[in-house]
Amino acid sequence: MKRTEMRLADGRELIYFDERDDAVRDQPDRRELPPPPPASQLRYDPLTDEWVAVAVHRQTRTFLPPANECPLDPSVGDRLTEIPAPDYDVVVFENRFPSLSGRVADTPGEITPFTPVRPGLGRCEVVCYTSDHDASFASLSPTRVRTVLEALADRTVALGELPGVEQVFCFENRGVEIGVTLHHPHGQIYAYPFVTPRTRTMLAAARRHAERTGGGNLYADLLAAERAAGERVVLANEHWTAYVPAAARWPFEVHVAPNRPVPDIPALDDAERDAFGPLYLDLLRRFDGLFDLPMPYIAAWHQAPVRIDRELGHLHLQLFSIRRAKDKLKYLAGAESGMGTFINDVAPERAAELLRAA
Repeated sequence: MKRTEMRLADGRELIYFDERDDAVRDQPDRRELPPPPPASQLRYDPLTDEWVAVAVHRQTRTFLPPANECPLDPSVGDRLTEIPAPDYDVVVFENRFPSLSGRVADTPGEITPFTPVRPGLGRCEVVCYTSDHDASFASLSPTRVRTVLEALADRTVALGELPGVEQVFCFENRGVEIGVTLHHPHGQIYAYPFVTPRTRTMLAAARRHAERTGGGNLYADLLAAERAAGERVVLANEHWTAYVPAAARWPFEVHVAPNRPVPDIPALDDAERDAFGPLYLDLLRRFDGLFDLPMPYIAAWHQAPVRIDRELGHLHLQLFSIRRAKDKLKYLAGAESGMGTFINDVAPERAAELLRAA
C-alpha cells in the first residue's frame, strides 16, 4: 500500500491510500475555498455527566446533492471536488464541516455554574472507500476491504497521538433512513477529547467483571459463551465471529469480533486483517438480502480508549439496522429516546436464523 499526503486549498489534510506503488498523486486542489470553521463548543450536562457538542456551522453542510454534484467523487475536468485526483482507491481527509477540530476558538468558561464550556477540540475525518459513486461497501473486493482496514489502522494511531484525544471512533452510516447526507460510499472517523458515554458504560461493566473473576475480559468471555451456544452465530472463520447478541437492541444487530482479544484495529495481525473482509462482505450481502432491499445500517467500530483501560477493551464492529421488516422501520420513540430503554421487536435468535438463511 502506498500512502500519499497533501493539503486541500483551505489547508485541510488529505491522504491517499493506494493499492499500487506506482500511483502518482500530484494533482493540486484548484478550488477557492473559505477558511475552515472554528471548533465547536462542548457543553457539559451535569444531569447525565456527558458532554454535548454544539456545532452551528454544520447547519450549512452539503445535503443530498444530485449525483453529478457529489463532493466525494474524483475531480474530472472542471468538475472539482474534495478529492483532486481523477481516480482513487481509498482516501481520507479532514471533514469540511466537523463536529470536532483543532481550530480552537474563544469560548465562555461556563453557561451557568453547573454548565462549563470547553472547545470542541479533536478531529473529524471522511473515509472514501472507492471512487465509484454507485458502489457500496458490500460491493468492494476483499483486497479493497483490507486497504480500508489499513487506512483505519493508520488513522487510529495518528489521531490517538494528537494532544487531548482520548478515543478514536470509526464508523459508517448507510441509507437515508439512517440520516446519510451523501450517497457516495464512505465512512467517518471521530477523534474525541473524552471517552464517550457508551464506552464509559461498557468499561465500567468490564471492570466489575474483571474484579469478580480475577482479571477476566468481559467481552472475550461473552464471545466464548456465544460461540459455545452457537444459536445466535451467523458466520465464523478461524479469526472472526459474527453473532447476534443475546440482548440485541436493534431488530437486526450483529457483532463482528476477532476471536483473539485485541484493543483496537492497529493491534490486528496480518492474518486477522486478511480474514475480516470475506466474512464481513458476506454479512453485508446477507443484510441486503433479508428484504431484497439495500439495508440501511450503522457500522460502528468499538475500540479501547487511547490512554486508559485498554486492557478492558475488546475490539468489535457493531453492525445494526433500523429496518425491522420490508416496509417497517424501528423508530426510537418514548421509551428509547426518553429513557434509554430499548424494546426489540425481533427476537435475537430469529434475527440470527434469518441472516443465516439470507
